[in-house]
Amino acid sequence: MKLRTGLVSGDRHISVAEHDERVRRAAVGFTGLGIGVGDCVALLLRNDFAFIEATSAAQRLGAYAVPINWHFKAEEIRYILEDCGARALVVHADLIAGLAGAVPAAVTVLVVETPPEIVAAYRIAPDLARPAPGAMVWEAFLQAQDPALAAPPRSSESMIYTSGTTGRPKAVRRQLPTAEQAAKVIAMRTAIYGLEPGMRTAVSAPLYHSAPNSYGMNASRQGGLLMLLPRFDPEQVLAMIEQERLTHMFMVPTMFVRLTKLPPEVKARYDISSMRFIIHAGAPCPPDVKEAMIAWFGPIVHEFYGGTESGPAAYCTPQEWLAHRGTVGRAIDEATIEVITDDGRKAGVGETGEIFMRIHYYPDFTYHNQDEKRREIDRDGLITCGDVGYFDEDGFLYICDRKRDMVIVGGVNVYPAEIEAALAAMPGVRDCAVFGIPDAEYGEALIALVQPFTEGSLTAEAVRAYLKSRIADYKVPRRIEFRADLPREDSGKIFKRVLREPYWREARRAI
Repeated sequence: MKLRTGLVSGDRHISVAEHDERVRRAAVGFTGLGIGVGDCVALLLRNDFAFIEATSAAQRLGAYAVPINWHFKAEEIRYILEDCGARALVVHADLIAGLAGAVPAAVTVLVVETPPEIVAAYRIAPDLARPAPGAMVWEAFLQAQDPALAAPPRSSESMIYTSGTTGRPKAVRRQLPTAEQAAKVIAMRTAIYGLEPGMRTAVSAPLYHSAPNSYGMNASRQGGLLMLLPRFDPEQVLAMIEQERLTHMFMVPTMFVRLTKLPPEVKARYDISSMRFIIHAGAPCPPDVKEAMIAWFGPIVHEFYGGTESGPAAYCTPQEWLAHRGTVGRAIDEATIEVITDDGRKAGVGETGEIFMRIHYYPDFTYHNQDEKRREIDRDGLITCGDVGYFDEDGFLYICDRKRDMVIVGGVNVYPAEIEAALAAMPGVRDCAVFGIPDAEYGEALIALVQPFTEGSLTAEAVRAYLKSRIADYKVPRRIEFRADLPREDSGKIFKRVLREPYWREARRAI
C-alpha cells in the first residue's frame, strides 16, 4: 500500500504540491490586503489545514501569524486583535458567533468552514460550521488568487501570546533573523525535533501553543505526512501510528500519562514499530511515566526544556535521561543556562534557584508594546521563564517547579510538581493537582485535588499512605479532596489558578 504524504485531517487530504500552492495563493491574497513585513495576521482556529496555510503564508511575507487560544472570551480576543494591530483574522465559522463586537472594524475577517472532524470532536451544531451568507470565505479567497504571483519567501516566527498568572497576556515578538541566525535555528530545530525528509507525524496538541506550533510548522515542510488531530485521544493516536506508519511525534507529559494508563490489552492491539522519534516538552514529566514510555516505545523518547521566550535551551536523549533520571538535559550548543539563588548568587551543584538562559544565536525579542516587561525577566542578557531548578555534578538540569507554584510551608520550600509526579504513578489516579492554600499556623498548607478513574475507588488515607512511601512526610498534603474532573488546557497544562482561587478568596487573601 502506497503511503499518503501531505496534510491529513479526518477524511480530508491534500498533497504536498497542493499545500504549497494553497500557501502561495494565501500569500498573494494577504499581499492584496496590504499585509507585509511586520504586519500581523490573527488566527482563531483549531488544528486545521487553514492554520498551517495562513501561518506559512504570513511567514512567507515576513509578517507575524498570531495564534489566539480559541477558548478565550470575546473581550480577551478583542484585546489581542487590538494589541497586535491585526490586519486580518482567519477564523473557524462556528467561533464567529462568540465574537460579537470583538473584531475592530479595520480587521478583514476570513471565515473557514469548520470541517467535519472538528464538528464531531467538539459536538458543534452543523449549521454553525458553515460560513454565514456574505462572509469572506477562506476557500473562495484562496481560489481567487494566482499562485504564480507569490513573492520569494522571507522568514519570520509566529507571535505567541503567553498567558500570565495576572494581567493581560503578553506577545513574544521576535526580531526577523539574519541569514546566519536562520540557518542555525533551522539546524537546532532539526536536531531537537528529529526532523528529516519524508517524516510521518501527527500533532494533537493545540497549534496556538508555541511548542506544538513550532513543531507542526517545521514538520509541514519536510515533504512527508502531517496529520492534524482535533484533540488528543490515546487509543486513536495508537491507531494512527499503525494505520499511517507514523515515525515521529511531539507530545506533552499528560499525553504520556494517558497512554501509559491504557489497559494492557489496548496497548497490545496496535503495531507501533514504525515509531523512531518522540520529543516531549511543556511541563515536568513524572519519572515513572517517562520510564514506562521508554520501556514501551523503546529508547526514542527525547526531551527539550525552554519557553516561548527562550526557545529550547536544554535537550536530552533517552540514553542521557536513563543515566540521569528526571533531568531535562544539558544546555545545547551556543546556549547558556544559569541557576541563580534568591540572594543573586550562581547556585552550586544541587542548589536550587531560578533558571536563566539564552541561546546566543536565537533572534532577540520583546513583549509587544510592553518593553518594560521584557526588562523584568532579563539578568545580564539571560532571561527567565519563571522556573526553579538545579544542576547535578555532570551539568544536567532538573526542574523543581514554577517559581510562582512553589509553596512555603512553615518556612520550608515545597515543590508541588514533585508531589504530582508521585501521585500520577498511583494506581487508580487519573489526574491530580497540588498547590498551596492559606493556613493559620504555617502560612500555607498543601492540598491535593485528585481525580480517580472510578468515583469512590480511592480514600484520602490510601493516598496519604501511598505518598508517604515515596516522598518525605512533610511533603504529603494535609488536605486531600476528590474531584470528578480537573480543568486542563488542550496543551495539558492544568488551570491551577482557577483551582487555587476559591481557597484564597475564602481566606480574604489575594491569590
